[in-house]
Amino acid sequence: MAFDFKKEYRDLYRPKTTPSVVQVPPMCFLAVEGEGDPNQQDGAYQHALSLLYAVAYTLKMSYKTDYAIDGFYEYVVPPLEGFWWQPGVAGVDPTDKASFRWLSVIRVPEFITEADFTWAKAEAQRKKKLDCSPVQLIEIDEGLCVQCMHVGPYDDEPATAEAMHRFAAEAGYVPDFTDARRHHEIYLSDPRKADPAKMKTVVRHPVRPV
Repeated sequence: MAFDFKKEYRDLYRPKTTPSVVQVPPMCFLAVEGEGDPNQQDGAYQHALSLLYAVAYTLKMSYKTDYAIDGFYEYVVPPLEGFWWQPGVAGVDPTDKASFRWLSVIRVPEFITEADFTWAKAEAQRKKKLDCSPVQLIEIDEGLCVQCMHVGPYDDEPATAEAMHRFAAEAGYVPDFTDARRHHEIYLSDPRKADPAKMKTVVRHPVRPV
């Protein structure tokens, strides 16, 4: 059976609908950075996702090609994630989507090397006729965070974030947004198919002890 990150790391991908504090370990991701309204049809965000998925699935299906990845095992492509920020804003303001800056990412297994990534980018570019040069392979070390499963539309996330911050304050933590620590979302529902009221999104914010 293919390895499924969501099932193996439930503390990271399946938190409760009540806030909790979590220590997030360093992880490797495919990443594309950009800016602008993610809802813009055929915009930069949608294009970034097409690049991410092209490279992610090229890596996943590599075992069916002549390219051999050392230590490879079959796995389910992890969910799309996003780090979001805006100039001068702690966290995010969903009412001003045009000012969004974002880093869209998909996790990759630890056995993926820079050489594997370079091969996958070139292969995806050849097969999909896409310029995959914006895709990066990066490590993100989030560290100490407060998180919660948000159920509902993305625009309702501020209420969840407020509950997270209240919980964190009661537990002796304060938000710790920096240029390296951002508002983080993990998308467990497909917005093209899901009922907005039932969409599940992990919301995660960096914190530090008071």
